[in-house]
Amino acid sequence: MTFALSGFDCDSFVRATLGEDLGQGGDITAAAVIPAEARFDGVMDSRDPITVAGLPIAEAFFRTLDPEVTIERLVEDGARVSAGTALLRLRGRARALLTAERSALNTVQHLSGIATMTRTYVEAIAETGATLLDTRKTLPGLRVLEKYATRMGGATNHRMGLWDAAMIKDNHVAVAGSVEAAVARAVAAGIARIIVEVDRIDQIEPALGAGATHLLLDNMPPPVLREAVALVAGRVPTEASGGVRLDTIRAIAETGVTYVSVGRLTQSAPAADIGLDFATI
Repeated sequence: MTFALSGFDCDSFVRATLGEDLGQGGDITAAAVIPAEARFDGVMDSRDPITVAGLPIAEAFFRTLDPEVTIERLVEDGARVSAGTALLRLRGRARALLTAERSALNTVQHLSGIATMTRTYVEAIAETGATLLDTRKTLPGLRVLEKYATRMGGATNHRMGLWDAAMIKDNHVAVAGSVEAAVARAVAAGIARIIVEVDRIDQIEPALGAGATHLLLDNMPPPVLREAVALVAGRVPTEASGGVRLDTIRAIAETGVTYVSVGRLTQSAPAADIGLDFATI
């Protein structure tokens, strides 16, 4: 079954990734060393406690090269598992499974790494009332997958791109001349969602008065965030952003902001330690 995710073509992704690895010559090692009739039994497992993401895509890699492969998915994406947990069990043609192995593992390791880091941030702000958001700080070409992984970790997606909401930042304001002028232009353009970045308290009322629907409170320490939240008084959602770390996020969330956005979820998450061991059958 093809992995269905809005904005993501799994078949094209798998073909392009395998094409990058196989080049013009194919898997010369497997072709030379592994008999064509050889079959493998394999288990993909976690080496550390992780939150899982990307297993359906891993399956797609194996099925593309061996349509008759037998795969048993032992956990689902979004599951939190302990070290040593088996994730997938597969049986099929040895050459095909070895050729697909690296692409499948790379994908699951990367996405599970993002999901695992995201889960730690979600847990850090539990019961504060704040919601964790991701950002657009994603690898080119992988945004939909990386934002899927943050959802598996319990976060909520921020903008998917430049098209689904306006975000007016300092450079936009500098060109427009003022916060009010920038927001007014967005309102005049008929944009429904207008996020405005403010880094000073005195920018809040001008932004709201001009029609901002969401305020991004940039790099404000917790005491200033509390002041900003009190001033906004629930008129629009508030988002704390900028340099948020695991050791600071709870204090930020406790200021009463609606959201906390964290770029490092997709920008800096280490790959999860996941392996795949084969045995001949």
